[in-house]
Amino acid sequence: MEKRNGVLYGVSVGPGDPELMTLKAVRCLEKCPVIAAPQTAGGRMLALDIARGAVGLDGKTILPLRFAMSRDPEVLRASHEEAARAVKEYLDAGQDVAMLNLGDVSVYATFGYLQEILEAEGYKTVRIPGVPSFCAAAARLGQPLTGGMEAPLTIAPGRHAAEVLAAPGTKVLMKSGCQLPETLAALAEAGLLGCSAMVCNCGLPDEEVWPDLSACDASRPAGYFATILVKEG
Repeated sequence: MEKRNGVLYGVSVGPGDPELMTLKAVRCLEKCPVIAAPQTAGGRMLALDIARGAVGLDGKTILPLRFAMSRDPEVLRASHEEAARAVKEYLDAGQDVAMLNLGDVSVYATFGYLQEILEAEGYKTVRIPGVPSFCAAAARLGQPLTGGMEAPLTIAPGRHAAEVLAAPGTKVLMKSGCQLPETLAALAEAGLLGCSAMVCNCGLPDEEVWPDLSACDASRPAGYFATILVKEG
């Protein structure tokens, strides 16, 4: 009988609130015997904490994945290959693996790197979509992301703020916390502070909401998960 390899599922857990996880994500986690979750250098596994708020994971194998926080392509590639090797051990044993991803698995998600590596080696992968942070942030602020049916929407990491602020329509600057002073300066220079809002750690216990960034102190600390919405007009 032909050997069956396991399937790698990229499971979206949303930005923070476990109630934003989809039924499909919950059912996938319930059936997968192995749960792979990113782990910080300090040992925190935020995506796993969110998932535990929606699904009982007792009896499942928890596989921590440590990804390098670097912009060096070689360092990143080595980190992704190491994580892929760890996942392959379970796939080769015929076990399905669910890899947890904050927000949506198709928006700036590390899962894509593992998917590329493993699919090149013949493994099957599946993406389970979810709620991205900018949609949750807009809902938390009580405002739509786009105005009319023809209004454009631009999404970029916060470090590219100066490059995208000239684009028409709504701008979403994700993961802006590490570059908050620079981002606020770029918004001020463009005259857009008054029509910009920010949600930090959306849906988490330490959530912060700033409806008007003109009142935000550039020197204040901001977490990595800071999403800024810029809505002209």
